[in-house]
Amino acid sequence: MTTRDRAFDPARDGLLDGIDLVIFDKDGTLIDFDAMWSPWIVELTRRLETLTGVAIAARLYAELGFDPVAGRTIAGAPLAVLPMADLRRATAHALVRAGVGERAAAEAVEGAWFVPDPVVSALPITHLPSLFGELRRRMLRVAVATSDDRRPTELTMAGLGVDALIDIYACADDGLAVKPAPDMVLDVCRRLAVEPTRAAVVGVSRADLAMGRAAGAGRVVGVLSGVSARADLEPLADVILATVAELVTA
Repeated sequence: MTTRDRAFDPARDGLLDGIDLVIFDKDGTLIDFDAMWSPWIVELTRRLETLTGVAIAARLYAELGFDPVAGRTIAGAPLAVLPMADLRRATAHALVRAGVGERAAAEAVEGAWFVPDPVVSALPITHLPSLFGELRRRMLRVAVATSDDRRPTELTMAGLGVDALIDIYACADDGLAVKPAPDMVLDVCRRLAVEPTRAAVVGVSRADLAMGRAAGAGRVVGVLSGVSARADLEPLADVILATVAELVTA
């Protein structure tokens, strides 16, 4: 009998019983999503308006899924789930729909585009060295599967002092199908020689959890520190936590 042969029961089963590997999403799960991405989308929009002379904030925020009043990303929106390469294309398309010519839009995006500082902008959800250290004390492997690219991901984790505690990364520019496809989880499991049924996938979006489900992960854990509400995650999760800190305290 595998973990998926019966429903996980938090009252009966230990959260990480039968688990050898924990695969974390990054933004919203390990670091505060809006602390990094809200300033980024605001500054990108300012740069684009300067370069094009067109007021595109309302359209860009609506199409990428950002609430400028609340200063928050909208759950399930492109800003919340798309890799950087796809966000860049979506931004150029939004400029064209705002009346900027295709060539001018491409030039504006080229001139305005930047990557958020992966060290300065990264605000950890919890004390990650303690979390990862405890998981490793329990002889669990640790991985990160993210819609961000590899270099900023590795710089972020190094800046937070946990790069040496992470066994492996799967990132948006690694050539794998992105979430909600199962490929990142399956690739991590293959490279670490861990059966997917003995892996836990931890994330804040439906795409994260659907990835875990599609891969046949032994545990699929939703956390509420991102942009998704409990009701968004419950249909796909074995258990819902407030933050990843509860992985080792629940």
